Amino acid sequence: MTVLGVALLALCTLVGVFLGDLLGILLGVKANVGGVGIAMMLLIAARIWLMRHDRLGHATKLGVEFWASMYIPIVVAMAAQQNVVAAVSGGPIVIIAAVGSVLLCFAATALLGRIGGRPARDGAEAEPAAAVIAGDVEAPSPVRPTTASGR
Repeated sequence: MTVLGVALLALCTLVGVFLGDLLGILLGVKANVGGVGIAMMLLIAARIWLMRHDRLGHATKLGVEFWASMYIPIVVAMAAQQNVVAAVSGGPIVIIAAVGSVLLCFAATALLGRIGGRPARDGAEAEPAAAVIAGDVEAPSPVRPTTASGR
């Protein structure tokens, strides 16, 4: 059921917030450090573990997958609560960390794209479309199916 997915999310959130607070204390920061991210990773790991052990029914699987897909909106909502002005006034290390993390994500995306082994596209496939877009060639008219009753 979806309720079990929500219960699993709640459990992962509690554990994630606890670990985020603990990490904040260990780092000497008076804040939760990555609790939501930890919770979402725990949710994904729990879903995989439950699937491998055949303990995840179809309805529960749908509920868990729904909440796992909500990862990015939840993180954006949590980040919106942060005090960005106070963070930036803390010094240039914040800006260096932000730019560095964005560059690292771009590099990781490019690397994963190259590793993925996507087959190279022929230029012959793209040329007709490019000519139509540029207006050099008239677009072909759509083919209308004929019906047997039209005879």
